[in-house]
Amino acid sequence: MAAEAPLSNEGSAEPRDLQVSSTLPSEVAQCLQNARFLHLATCTNLFPHVSLMNYTYLPNSPYSTTPTIIMTTNPSSKKTLNLISNPHVSLLVHDWVSHRPPTTNRRGSTAAGDRAGSPPPEASRSSLAALLLNLNTSAMSSISATINGEARLVERGTEEERYYKEMHLDNNTFSEGEEQNPGQGDWDVRERQDGGRGMYIEGEEVRVVVVKITDGRVSDWKGGVRDWTLADVENNIDGEALVNGVAGS
Repeated sequence: MAAEAPLSNEGSAEPRDLQVSSTLPSEVAQCLQNARFLHLATCTNLFPHVSLMNYTYLPNSPYSTTPTIIMTTNPSSKKTLNLISNPHVSLLVHDWVSHRPPTTNRRGSTAAGDRAGSPPPEASRSSLAALLLNLNTSAMSSISATINGEARLVERGTEEERYYKEMHLDNNTFSEGEEQNPGQGDWDVRERQDGGRGMYIEGEEVRVVVVKITDGRVSDWKGGVRDWTLADVENNIDGEALVNGVAGS
């Protein structure tokens, strides 16, 4: 595959340094492998709607030779109704640590006396806050990926639905002890390990959503961007399908 062009800081309303490939850019695939959630944007009648979603990234599957994103949704939710009306969606996934650093603003305050916007400077003096802040400026946490695609609801009761739901469930079942919070009870720990799968994935009424990825944009925290699109080619599928880009054991 050709070397990926560096991100550009020039005007970005039009496609920049468009990369055409049969596979996702490496940093996009890595971001999808590492992130826990993504943001799903749907739209109908010119009214947008954004949802935070569990997801599973499949570079290929027995039902698709192209990269796809798997999610599940309540059949009566706003996003489901939007998808039925308009299957065109946009996804946002990133590997930035969600920690807002303090500002030097000492003037901003609300009527209630709360400081507006950011935590006070003294909040950054803890070693944990400093670590999170530094992570966002390191190579480990540097990009966000906007991913465009076409969504569809998988037909109920089919082998395809069972396959995708099983893959999605496996990908959102976390190992025992992960994310344990000292001082919290066992019930809380189990809930955190569950990852929301009991309500959002395992439920009998949930619908499986498959998003066929078409194109997107990579952005870094300095404002650089690069656009990419997937070539409309058939890929040979050899061996087992990958989950979030990683082969099963």
